[in-house]
Amino acid sequence: MRPYLMAEPALRRLELTITRRLDGLLQGEHLGLVPGPGSEPAESRPYQPGDDVRRMDWNVTARTNEPHVRDLVADRELEIWALLDATASMDFGTVAMEKRELALSALAAIGFLIQRTGNRIGVHLLHGGGVKALPARTGRPHLMALLQAAFALPRTQPGVSEPLIGVAADQLGRTARRRGLVVVVSDFLDPPPTWEQPLRALAARHQLLAVEVVDPRELSLPDVGILTLVDPETGRRREVATGSARLRRRYAEAAAGQRDAVTQGLRRAGAAHLRLRTDRDWVRDLVRHVMRQRRLAALATGPTRQGRPPEGGGDAA
Repeated sequence: MRPYLMAEPALRRLELTITRRLDGLLQGEHLGLVPGPGSEPAESRPYQPGDDVRRMDWNVTARTNEPHVRDLVADRELEIWALLDATASMDFGTVAMEKRELALSALAAIGFLIQRTGNRIGVHLLHGGGVKALPARTGRPHLMALLQAAFALPRTQPGVSEPLIGVAADQLGRTARRRGLVVVVSDFLDPPPTWEQPLRALAARHQLLAVEVVDPRELSLPDVGILTLVDPETGRRREVATGSARLRRRYAEAAAGQRDAVTQGLRRAGAAHLRLRTDRDWVRDLVRHVMRQRRLAALATGPTRQGRPPEGGGDAA
């Protein structure tokens, strides 16, 4: 981990960068994040059989000569829990940043935006030997303390036993009892069967967002001659002749299969899936995900002209 990321000024610069580009995207209505109809008035829509007549919008009804009701949105405090994977496999990167730095930046982006509306946020940090739980509270000082704790985590030495992401997710499920939003940030390199069921249990009670962090060298090998590869979790070394086109093709096929297994596992678990790469503009990818989720939430709650809810859905890229 780069030392400058642990400093308070660096966190302030990161906050400024994030809020300039994302400000407003995660604020306002918590549509689809908190169960229940809420109590704050939202948009009007045509009346449907079964609607509560106490929510009649008489002004719109008078203008259109057609009965309209006003929907409600949740106005309750939202509780967010994040599970951050800071195991040895995240200490890897070949482009602008390491995977752990990207994961921390994504966590900071979510935290900076949601704390401004008075929401509570807590974090479970998965790192060498165990899980460190930091309670959910409100306020910027608390968020900065969470981020400082995450940024200060040292690298895990090779050979140190680390819990699986599924074990950490199961532990988080016992902590996050209040319905809300759960964000899991990881490279999901553990076999999907080890984390799919714990994530499904989280998705049954909360809205679940899985942020998958990827480096391009995990997807394909460049032709750079003899390359020494080191397993960050065991320390094992292996020299690979990357000049072999057959080897590079087999590597790419295996990597694609692994990522497809991750995608399918997250889909079966019921998680919204956001993939961030160390060689892409991660802020832009996060923006696209948020906007897509908002459009899907609007479609899921808004009636069609025929008075029936729309069908369909989608996955986050």
